[in-house]
Amino acid sequence: MPGRRPTRARRTRPARRPGLPRHLHERWTRTYTETAYEALPWFSADPAEWVVEGREGRWWPQGARLLDIGCGAGTNALYLARAGYRVSGIDLAAPAIEAARRRAQQEGLSVDFRAADVLRLPFGDATFAGALDIGCFHTIPPRLRPAYRRELARVLRPGATFALSWIGRENEGVPGPPHRPSLEEVTRALEAQFLFHRVESRDRRRRKASDRVGSYYVARLERRRSPQPVRR
Repeated sequence: MPGRRPTRARRTRPARRPGLPRHLHERWTRTYTETAYEALPWFSADPAEWVVEGREGRWWPQGARLLDIGCGAGTNALYLARAGYRVSGIDLAAPAIEAARRRAQQEGLSVDFRAADVLRLPFGDATFAGALDIGCFHTIPPRLRPAYRRELARVLRPGATFALSWIGRENEGVPGPPHRPSLEEVTRALEAQFLFHRVESRDRRRRKASDRVGSYYVARLERRRSPQPVRR
């Protein structure tokens, strides 16, 4: 109609991504501040077997950009960087990232280590051709697991391989996080956007005679090209 002003399209703000609770930031920062990373029970100077299998099995294209979630002092990220991958490693604890950067500098390796929240990743959509999580997912509070899935799927390209390892609820004898998910819980949390190709339960190796022996899960997943309905 004459004289009528054209309507402007409303701008939609991107959905606000939830973050991990403050107490987890404080706890992990305190852990790496008070204890040398080499003395932490989960630290190993050798890469995780599941990561080695992924590289040797060519789960990721040579030279691809990969994301290491909960990288700690950087052992797995450094291993993959030596193999020619372009790696970004994130961890909630800034002191862990500082240690990882020092180790990379000592080896002359270029790795993008950042202190960051896994629920608010500082990367654009479809940035990575693959990802690994060796012990971060099982620390996520259950109510935040769907947010973890959505954020990881956001930064991965469709078809990307995701290598996951966690201590499950069934493994009561293994010292570990309070939110140990069962295999069923992991499947329910991730399957809407990730296809499970392989899942195994493995024995935990002793590092010294006093270590308690337990088991853990490993899984190879694929970022779905189109999401599936969330199973209730």
